[in-house]
Amino acid sequence: MASSCRRPEHSAPPEVFYNEEEAKKYSQNSRMIEIQTQMSERAVELLNLPEGQPCFLLDVGCGSGLSGDYLSEEGHYWVGMDISTAMLDVALDREVEGGLLLGDMGQGVPFRPGTFDGCVSISALQWLCNADKRTHSPPKRLYRFFSTLYSSMSRGSRAVFQLYPENSEQLELITTQAMKAGFSGGMVVDYPNSRFFLCLFAGVTGVLPRGLGCETSDRTVQNQVQFSGQSRSRFKNLKGKSAKKGKDWILEKKERRRRQGRDVRPDTKYTGRQRRPHF
Repeated sequence: MASSCRRPEHSAPPEVFYNEEEAKKYSQNSRMIEIQTQMSERAVELLNLPEGQPCFLLDVGCGSGLSGDYLSEEGHYWVGMDISTAMLDVALDREVEGGLLLGDMGQGVPFRPGTFDGCVSISALQWLCNADKRTHSPPKRLYRFFSTLYSSMSRGSRAVFQLYPENSEQLELITTQAMKAGFSGGMVVDYPNSRFFLCLFAGVTGVLPRGLGCETSDRTVQNQVQFSGQSRSRFKNLKGKSAKKGKDWILEKKERRRRQGRDVRPDTKYTGRQRRPHF
């Protein structure tokens, strides 16, 4: 997993962190351009698009349009969505070929059903796991994003997200909300850089691609984590409902308050147990 000490999403909200100074780096730093292009190339490969056929794609968190440049080179049409005005201004200055939309992906994808043949996203999805405002709920924002994205994609298409997960709990949160929204798929890990790609299928259960480097790697870490319609069935009645007040939720909340230095009652065998009704 990526280290949490240098994670930009812990510094400021994305629309604040990606200011004019930070946005310029994405058009001037050759290393950033190279890495962004490599990850975009891999994401398009995982989309498994028809050969020789132009497709209409959505680029979520498009930033300055570096990933869009690769989509254009491959002959595809695209629309980019980003929350940072500074990043979109750089994309306009660079005269990218795709359409650009200012928007918060946590508020949903504002497109008609079946609009896109696929979706890519580079280094953006993990930002939804942070609550930058008091009104933000990461599970709700993730579900809102995935459910509207699922609607906007044609059946049988794929969405590929390159992300930097902070820990296993964050990965579980993301994949759970994707399942509840209707997606199947799973996580693909490329070695030796340990790059994480969430590969989602809309409307079908496809075969999850293999991660790069796993043939020659002697690692014991699994390079695929797959979920399907069967594993999603236990979530079908949870849409729009909260998992609060369960024992796990209470224990997690108590532990969080202990870390904050608050006084918390000790855990006992009665913690989280349902009380009998009073007459």
